[in-house]
Amino acid sequence: MNKGKIILSGILIWIVGTIWTFLTCGWLFNWVYTIEPVIWRTPAEMFTATNLVLSNLFGILIAIIFASVYAFFYKGLPYKGVKKGLVYGFIIWLVGTFSGMITLPFYMTIANTVVVYWVLNGLVANLIFGAIVGAVYKEGKKKK
Repeated sequence: MNKGKIILSGILIWIVGTIWTFLTCGWLFNWVYTIEPVIWRTPAEMFTATNLVLSNLFGILIAIIFASVYAFFYKGLPYKGVKKGLVYGFIIWLVGTFSGMITLPFYMTIANTVVVYWVLNGLVANLIFGAIVGAVYKEGKKKK
């Protein structure tokens, strides 16, 4: 495992993920969070200094874990470079996001539209994150 590539990938994933979240959840698709039943905290409750610091620390940690797991399974993934990262991102989405969220409406009071949005948003985000880690880890030309 290349610790430098893991840290670099994690930081890039965290930066892109933060931008992605602001663009999608905070702006383009923020209407999803107004669908009844509204179960979210108010902006004043969400955007405290403590919440912002902790959410960013956890965001960096999760991004580094994402990159670390990629490094761990690197040899077992097909393709090379970005394609390898895309396969990894899809697998993570399938095992994590899809399987973890698809049943939410069965045991939570939450709008089905929100769940569909989260599942699709998670697919796109994990593919982007996979492409990032795949690009950072891409194989160089072998020296003779």
